[in-house]
Amino acid sequence: MDAECEVVVVGAGLLGLAAGRALARRGREVIVLEQAAVGHEAGGSKGSCRIFRLGYDDAGWVGLAMRARAPWAALEDECGRRLLQPTPHLTFGDDLDAVHQAMHAAGAPHELLPAAEAAAGFPQIATGGPALLEPESCVISADAALQALTAAVPDLRAGVTATAIADDGRRVTVQTTSGSVMARGAVVCAGPWTSTLLAGAGILVPTTATLEQVGYLAPAAEPGPAMPIFIGHGAPEPYGLPVPGSPLYKIGFHHAGPVVDPDRQDQGPDPDLTERLSALARQYVPGLPPDVVRTERCVYDNSPDEDFIVDRVGRVVIGSGTSGHGFKFGPLLGEWLADLATGQDADPAARFSLGRLRANPASH
Repeated sequence: MDAECEVVVVGAGLLGLAAGRALARRGREVIVLEQAAVGHEAGGSKGSCRIFRLGYDDAGWVGLAMRARAPWAALEDECGRRLLQPTPHLTFGDDLDAVHQAMHAAGAPHELLPAAEAAAGFPQIATGGPALLEPESCVISADAALQALTAAVPDLRAGVTATAIADDGRRVTVQTTSGSVMARGAVVCAGPWTSTLLAGAGILVPTTATLEQVGYLAPAAEPGPAMPIFIGHGAPEPYGLPVPGSPLYKIGFHHAGPVVDPDRQDQGPDPDLTERLSALARQYVPGLPPDVVRTERCVYDNSPDEDFIVDRVGRVVIGSGTSGHGFKFGPLLGEWLADLATGQDADPAARFSLGRLRANPASH
């Protein structure tokens, strides 16, 4: 397959596809490599849906989420279909006050509901107290989003695994199972494989892979009232969201799975995690039967502080450490990665720099 291009992108998950699209839209000659197929079972971008929300306990993150909406709208206009389904969202839990303060500081729309009002307005969800209603939250049709991004990438080569990367200061060479690709620069968005791949090039990316598990609930009979999104901020961080075009409701815990080798993932259900999901349903989703009708495993690519890694080292650009909350930022991160690949400054570069992790070894 030996080939040459301006920029080679390694990985066709959400970030790699978004970066490839952004580069192609700028008129750059780009090749995107993917070890399997888009949305493959072992990747972190698979699945039916994700949450788009503004609610964070940090005003900086709230502001970034607000900025992320416009790039999604541009992608929707480009592909001619709705990818984000507006859905009411309840935020509650021990960290509710921090989320409330951050959203207020960032100027994000929200409404604080007393416990009785939350219970009356959304009886399908047991908040256990007051809740924030986020009116601008959405459910992202994740599979449709990957399809839209794939269609915008002119040269995607699936079934090609990158095995080594070398940067000689003038160009980057990516060795693959099908030959080599030489380019002026590379964007590496290989999910939990990024760390190992770049270690061979002398670039330390301190991320860890965990294998999470989500469950799906089904209504007892005919679908009832529309289900909202919910997130319980604070341990154990439960969440739920309706699946677009389906009566199913997806539930999970943020960061509940074990550390894994991404090359040795067991996609079968974990009985202990399944039981935890059933308990989650009983506690937080009284509007649906608590039986988990289907499970799904999903690998997380975690940075030490859960902030992303968006940086450039020499001619290699890194997009990594999405830590289970990166999907909502996908098209925006794609633009930042394209900026770095074309010699521009990405904003906000400092927060997501690789150097911050070296400067704070306690976070490792």
